[in-house]
Amino acid sequence: MAEQPLLTPYYSDKLTLRNRVVMAPMTRSRADNPGTVPNDLMAEYYAQRASAGLIISEGVFVSPEAVGYINVPGLYTPEQVEGWKKVTAAVHAKGGKFFAQIWHVGRMSHPDLLGGNLPLSASTLDPHSQVYTPTGFKDTVAPAAMTVAQIKQTVADFVQAAQNALAAGFDGVEIHSSNGYLFHQFFNGTANHRTDEYGGSMENRARFFFEVLDAMQAAGVDLGKVGSRLNPSLDGMFGMTLDAETIPTFDYIVKRLNDYNLAYLHLSEPFTDVSQNEFAEPHIAQRYRPLYQGTLIINAGFDQEKGNKVIADGNADLVAYGVLYIANPDLVERFAQNAPLAEGDKDTFYVPGAKGYTDYPALAK
Repeated sequence: MAEQPLLTPYYSDKLTLRNRVVMAPMTRSRADNPGTVPNDLMAEYYAQRASAGLIISEGVFVSPEAVGYINVPGLYTPEQVEGWKKVTAAVHAKGGKFFAQIWHVGRMSHPDLLGGNLPLSASTLDPHSQVYTPTGFKDTVAPAAMTVAQIKQTVADFVQAAQNALAAGFDGVEIHSSNGYLFHQFFNGTANHRTDEYGGSMENRARFFFEVLDAMQAAGVDLGKVGSRLNPSLDGMFGMTLDAETIPTFDYIVKRLNDYNLAYLHLSEPFTDVSQNEFAEPHIAQRYRPLYQGTLIINAGFDQEKGNKVIADGNADLVAYGVLYIANPDLVERFAQNAPLAEGDKDTFYVPGAKGYTDYPALAK
């Protein structure tokens, strides 16, 4: 029987992975302690899943202003860095590779999470969504449009978070630049109505994102340890809608990323049916494989069969799995044995404690 493409090693000049299965970043809200410091339970959770070729951590906030969810860890205090050291050590003890996804939610927050301050975004446009606060779901509000000084500070926050991640033992970082969060809000013309150097043309709307990469490089961060996640066809989520410039903007971003020699580019297939949307691209892997020269991770809706096929067809190098990893800590081993997959308990996806987090059993050996 031929070896499954998913289970073959992957080698690039920046990555050496024992298989092509990636654990996708997933918010799990277990940092339910003062200072949202990573804890022993999180170390156990990630170590259980270390047979993945690469683990990308849950989104990790780069500053207090970046926060948009409760009980999500950060990477901006010494205590958080020390907490992450225990988690990365647990993963590395099992032979795993581990990147931190660094994150700013932008307008997808609420004053209750920000000390009474307004969320920050490209423009003062309410996403008309909801955010989970300490007292339950609340409607979003119109954010404050970021000043140039706030943009520069946020660039510095991402640089510091990358440095903190490496100091904490991560093998690299992924910039969360997708799914309707801060960078995506700048990219998207329906969320960005700015008239300064950060709005208008696609080059201007992408400026903030590339300033982060440039600043990381200037600060001595090896861009070979940096990845980026993009979601070109996101539509109807968190107030984001597609327009005629959406896909051309992502074409521009992806092509320009070839100049940065990153660890990888992590792309998501559409989360919703976009087949009737004239502005959408329904086949992200096929579109961007020819445009991007580096390592390409594809995500969203893949099972074992589809994951093997997208690699065999040459449209991606690695496949990221999210929900399947919640209830299947040994997903790689299950793929190897073509074993049945367990189903996760949705009621425990975002609640504190071990239940629905570290209590899913591995296959009996």
